[in-house]
Amino acid sequence: MFPKSAQLFGRFRRDQRGNIAVIFALSLVPVLSCLGCAIDYSRATQLRSKLQAAIDAASVGSVSKTSPAFIAAGTMTSDGPIPAGVTDATNIFNGNMSGVAGYTLNSMSAVVTRTGSNVTSTTTFSAQVPTTFMNAIGKTAMTVTGTSTAITNMPLYIDFYLLLDNSPSMGVGATPSDVATMVNATSASSFGGNRYCAFACHDVASGATDNFYALAKSLGVTTRIDVLRQATQNLMDTAAATETYSTQFRMAIYDFGGSASTAGLRALFSLSSSLTSAKTAAGNIDLMTVNGQGENNDQDTGFTTIFPAINSAISAPGAGTSSAPQKYLFFVSDGVADEYNTSCLKPTTGGRCQSPINPALCTTLKTRGIKIAVLYTTYLALPTNAWYMSWIDPFNAGPYGPSPNSEIANNMKTCASAGLYFEVSPTQGISQAMNTLFQKAVADARISS
Repeated sequence: MFPKSAQLFGRFRRDQRGNIAVIFALSLVPVLSCLGCAIDYSRATQLRSKLQAAIDAASVGSVSKTSPAFIAAGTMTSDGPIPAGVTDATNIFNGNMSGVAGYTLNSMSAVVTRTGSNVTSTTTFSAQVPTTFMNAIGKTAMTVTGTSTAITNMPLYIDFYLLLDNSPSMGVGATPSDVATMVNATSASSFGGNRYCAFACHDVASGATDNFYALAKSLGVTTRIDVLRQATQNLMDTAAATETYSTQFRMAIYDFGGSASTAGLRALFSLSSSLTSAKTAAGNIDLMTVNGQGENNDQDTGFTTIFPAINSAISAPGAGTSSAPQKYLFFVSDGVADEYNTSCLKPTTGGRCQSPINPALCTTLKTRGIKIAVLYTTYLALPTNAWYMSWIDPFNAGPYGPSPNSEIANNMKTCASAGLYFEVSPTQGISQAMNTLFQKAVADARISS
């Protein structure tokens, strides 16, 4: 009996025909568990992606240029948290996740702060995603987390001080055609028909026959001062359209004086963020008057006194915040001094100095951290004017400037901060040039900050 039982057992042990079914049955549980885990994990991953997208939108949106945080940062006088940004980030997150089910939010937090010229938003979330198949192994939920950080650069606050040359030389015609018209119209003047005044001299002396400023207006001649006046007004419109905050740009307007007898730095408009008021004030820009030939010895462009005065008028530059704006001097001139200066670069007679601007005057301001944007209104050649040919032409080579040999142009360029120089040729517009320089200055401010 026992031998027969041993035979049967041996046959059973050697028989392999049921192995596959047994192995399949034994492996089915772990295989199904793995598949279930993969399904649960995939579902958790999909929900995490939606949560991460929402948290990304919250961080970016809460520091966008139209966000409450960005606007609030512009009014802050110091660094710190921005509560309005936290509320906005939370609302953006909730809005993006509205209608999305299958998770339980553990936490969502936002930290929005201003540091210097940066507004930073850091948002985080933690959520529980319930499992289905993983319940079999005792895991009822999966935790998913995420974080997102967005940084926006605030626009810089800048104070612009406009120093505008309104001396008699800015009465020259704006184009060669305007110059020719004035020369032809004054050839039979009281100065013996020698074509003395291509400039529209603004002589207000009683009975003066050489008030060529009035003559220029009657002839429809456009002078440099006319163009400068309109260009300065246009600049205020450009600034208003460019600024992000209503107080981002402040303007101050100065000229070289109302009359030859009071020549020197004159404030036409005090520093203010009211660009509409600045535009109105710019409408008063006009040519300096003279009370008869030879008033103030015709020395009406005193760079050596004007630049120290404007240097004193400009307070210390800051980092570009609302409480510490950056400072830019916007200097518009034909670049030739006419003053009493015994240290003149190109002395004439009796201490009178008619000379290209001395760049050392600009260095004093630049050393303080004040940027200088220079718009050189090219000193046009006046071949019919004897004084010009004797004293100006030698350092103003070229029919209209610009020329590698023009000391006027070269000194004006040296006066400017790097990248902030523009020369207006006779066929170019001062308004376009001023707007171009303004945009370059704003871009330069960002790079330099």
